[in-house]
Amino acid sequence: MTTLQTVFAKAKADNRAALIGYLPAGFPTKDGAVAAAAALVEAGCDVIEIGLPYSDPLMDGPTIQDAVHRSLLNGTRIADVLRTVEGVAATGAATLVMTYWNPIDRYGADRFARDLASAGGTGTITPDLTPEESEPWRTASAEAGIDTVFLVAPSSTEERIKAVAACCTGFVYAASLMGVTGARETVNVAAEDLVKRTREHTDLPVCVGLGVGTGAQAAQVAGYADGVIVGSAFIRRILDAPDEAAGLASIGELARSMAEGVRSRV
Repeated sequence: MTTLQTVFAKAKADNRAALIGYLPAGFPTKDGAVAAAAALVEAGCDVIEIGLPYSDPLMDGPTIQDAVHRSLLNGTRIADVLRTVEGVAATGAATLVMTYWNPIDRYGADRFARDLASAGGTGTITPDLTPEESEPWRTASAEAGIDTVFLVAPSSTEERIKAVAACCTGFVYAASLMGVTGARETVNVAAEDLVKRTREHTDLPVCVGLGVGTGAQAAQVAGYADGVIVGSAFIRRILDAPDEAAGLASIGELARSMAEGVRSRV
């Protein structure tokens, strides 16, 4: 299993940011999700986030909601998510699960942490789990040997950033804007300040997500962040493709552009 610590150490040694790609399990199909993630890895993604489809995706914009809806129609369950993690981890990329808290809670925190570790997963991102309620999950994750990642936002106070960062072990996810996911024409200028503020409270890598959709934007964010997170832009390429093969080629092209971007650092 490739760990987040290994990924970020290598990226730092190469004087670049890490590239993190997101795709939901079960999209465009159960097998297609593994193929798509593998295409991202081959094109230069260092870390893959596998989304656990959920019927009430509070943080997700219309593009990811569309993909998740299709995944749910495909009958994707937690067992399928874990199989996807196993397939993606086999590529050599550090593999995370991004999920809302309710599915873990219903599955059982200890069980989910153990099963994720057994599948080769290196950790989770839990956007709606607050620091005040996270202790049982952090304990279960530590016992299973997987990392925990939580989110800070431009509206976060210094006290809140400190509390969130203290709960993280893999990296801190800095949401570049207030709102839902989705590629934008420009990356919110508040993101750079948020990274600076977060670094005052932790030595962990700080990665920026929400709004990154082009290689140029990836280069911009890589100039101040340790990692660049891209999701909606990849999903949109798959949604717009006439077939799965064309979708894989399209996301590979975009990922190569992003990989060049994080290596150039504006």
